[in-house]
Amino acid sequence: MSSLIVLAFEDETGAEEMRERMHDLQKRQLITLQDAAVAVRKENGHVKVKQAHSLVGAGALGGSFWGLLIGVIFWMPWLGMAIGAATGALSGKLSDTGIDDDFIEEVADTVEPGTSALFLLASDARLERIEEELEGTQFTILQTNLSPEDETNLRETFAAEEITG
Repeated sequence: MSSLIVLAFEDETGAEEMRERMHDLQKRQLITLQDAAVAVRKENGHVKVKQAHSLVGAGALGGSFWGLLIGVIFWMPWLGMAIGAATGALSGKLSDTGIDDDFIEEVADTVEPGTSALFLLASDARLERIEEELEGTQFTILQTNLSPEDETNLRETFAAEEITG
């Protein structure tokens, strides 16, 4: 079973720094990364997204997935009622793939302006061990599990290619 994991940091550099540390954790088999992206939410609320190709090779889900997910999380509150149908359709597309509205709302509430987050699509994540390894680093972990069917729906929805190992 795969999980969508978000590591939220209280500054704009924490996610990028953690991205580098994830490589070591993956080598030590504490997590298997399928895809990853860093989102930095600037003080003005604008979000900069960087897919983490160095962790996983070619992206498992690609930029369209991360763009949609991060767009829904951070821009939906700003869009308001004027574009309610469009945001509802985007949110519905994500919930159809196993990412529910509660998770989206929790991430949006956690990753505020002036902070950053590392988004991970992972399997075999040993979160307790990872937290022990990263003791002293301040971050919040948010996670939602994806059934095999949800993961298949994600891949089909975003026309992703499997990473061959």
